[in-house]
Amino acid sequence: MVVNTSKREKKEKYDQKLCRLLDEYSQVLIVAADNVGSTQMQNIRKGLRGDSVVLMGKNTMMKRSIRLHAENTDNDAIRNLIPLLVGNVGLIFTKGDLKEVREEVAKYKVGAPARVGLIAPIDVVVPPGNTGLDPSQTSFFQVLNIPTKINKGTVEIITPVELIKKGDKVGSSEAALLSKLGIRPFSYGLVVLSVYDSGSVFSPEVLDLTEDDLVEKFANGVSVAASLSLAISYPTLAAAPHMFVNAYKNALAVAVASDYSFPRAEKVKEYLKDPSKFAVAVAAAAPASGAANQEKVEEREEPKDLVEESEEEDLVFGLFD
Repeated sequence: MVVNTSKREKKEKYDQKLCRLLDEYSQVLIVAADNVGSTQMQNIRKGLRGDSVVLMGKNTMMKRSIRLHAENTDNDAIRNLIPLLVGNVGLIFTKGDLKEVREEVAKYKVGAPARVGLIAPIDVVVPPGNTGLDPSQTSFFQVLNIPTKINKGTVEIITPVELIKKGDKVGSSEAALLSKLGIRPFSYGLVVLSVYDSGSVFSPEVLDLTEDDLVEKFANGVSVAASLSLAISYPTLAAAPHMFVNAYKNALAVAVASDYSFPRAEKVKEYLKDPSKFAVAVAAAAPASGAANQEKVEEREEPKDLVEESEEEDLVFGLFD
């Protein structure tokens, strides 16, 4: 016996499921589901089974459920999902690593032919080479202005040809030619549009950032903050080391230009009074460094001498064995 469930009961069950997922999961991937078939969707669900749940539905129903759930739970953060529900989209609730989940979803893209009237998501280029078609099929190539020649009884494309540009509609001639050549230029699957994480919404490109990228961006931010702080003379943690160094330089300049002095400035004043001491210091430092380098060279060469002596001893004993 088949039990018919009313639309109202279906909506209530859907609403309960969506609210339960919103309470249980804090991470959501908003995905576009254009041209994704039912079999493909089943494979995606199986691949994500364990730590992720795929939920599809009408945008109006999802928006209503999210809005009511936000009011009932005082969780205004989930309202950030509402503006993202535009077009043929779905939700992937997950507790796993967002980058790994996105990569898992990308595995289930399937090739698709170029159907008439379809908007091309990418540029389609027909490569040069033998097509395997007989000369009677040259009319297709002539209509599309594709240069060809007859080679061993088959049509051969001479140069690569950009057949369809991204964003253009696929015409009947283009679709027929690609079908004859066995080219399936397009691929379809769930495409991650946005990422929701505990109330924050960001682009999926953020998932591609590495630790080195984050460190570089942080360092750039610290540099900008330090520059701004120094420019307006406002102390911050980023600018504090530079401010101390600048203050020391100013104090040293005052000490050199006046009778005021402090221990660190005495040595500088002494060198300024007798610049020849600079030359003496440099000359003293040069032999010291040279001697140190010579000692290192001798230390490195010493094992070599020992090896040569041991080899000579082995040779002498070997003669009288």
